[in-house]
Amino acid sequence: MARPTIAIVSIGDMGLGVAKLLMANNYRVITNVADRRLKSQSNHPDPNIYSQATQDRAQNNSIETISNDLDLCNTADIVLSIVPPRDALATAQRIAAASQHAAFQHKNDINPLYYLDLNAISPDSARRIHSLFNDATSAILSIDGGIIGGPPHLTSEGTWYKPSIPTSGPHRLPYPSSPGTSEPSLAEVLNIKHIGPTIGTATGLKMCFAALTKGMTALALQSFTTAQNLGVLDELHKHLEMMAPAIGVRCRKGVVSMVPKAYRWVAEMDEIAATFHSDGGFAEDEAIFTSIARVYQSVADDVASSKQSESSSAEKDAATANAHQSSPPLPETVEKVVAMTAKGNETRRARAKSI
Repeated sequence: MARPTIAIVSIGDMGLGVAKLLMANNYRVITNVADRRLKSQSNHPDPNIYSQATQDRAQNNSIETISNDLDLCNTADIVLSIVPPRDALATAQRIAAASQHAAFQHKNDINPLYYLDLNAISPDSARRIHSLFNDATSAILSIDGGIIGGPPHLTSEGTWYKPSIPTSGPHRLPYPSSPGTSEPSLAEVLNIKHIGPTIGTATGLKMCFAALTKGMTALALQSFTTAQNLGVLDELHKHLEMMAPAIGVRCRKGVVSMVPKAYRWVAEMDEIAATFHSDGGFAEDEAIFTSIARVYQSVADDVASSKQSESSSAEKDAATANAHQSSPPLPETVEKVVAMTAKGNETRRARAKSI
């Protein structure tokens, strides 16, 4: 069986890692960066401003770009949706809309297009997306999925680190290994494991895992910030080292590495809250992850504010638009993250009092 052409929407950090892994295994990878707008990554008021960073990522890594969704779908055999959670439904709707065009070339009984949603969304959101394609006449077969771990990358030993990608639903990713060859299947290349026939199972697993990891990071941020305000942060670190060294290392690393990603985690925490309510049976007043979402929104706001404060007033609009596109300067130690958070808390408290 010939290797499929794989479309990735979009080329963020994770999408780029997946693209590099696929290209290293001789898969053709395409994308449509024309629809990757800054509004996906910030609160920029102009939805027609495109993310230059995403376009540069595709160009700098030799990823083939397609000008529109219809051509993307007609060229691809598989579409991987890897976008911020709040863009997952809109992305699926774009692909569904392209499939309704008279020039759409896939046929449900000959060459269906596989749509693999790999976003950090709740099972309810996954079911909603699946319903867009769950039609007897649809030429798109949707697969529920999630990514557990960081972006794929080549290690110093020359091997690939691959996150775990569980999938579920009535359809499996095709393209097995070619008979008589030692080449891995597409599922093996991507480290995909199909864990069940039900839409929502894979995304549910992702939500439960992220609740433990990203939930702990939010608790650590609040704990470290409060300890700093009380003057006992150093003592807290010492006690973690004595009593729970592994937790201390994990928390410190998580708090620092979270900062540039906090804006993406806001919607994910809301999706976890929805999962625990709809699928876990917890009442809405027990939805602790709704509050955790607000914690990450505050961090995202603090990052934008700190970048704006370093810009002249003429540059402030650009700083807002690019707050999460540029790299430095971001706090690189727990103490600096805590200082930024404490300053942001003071600003928000003062603002609330003035209202």
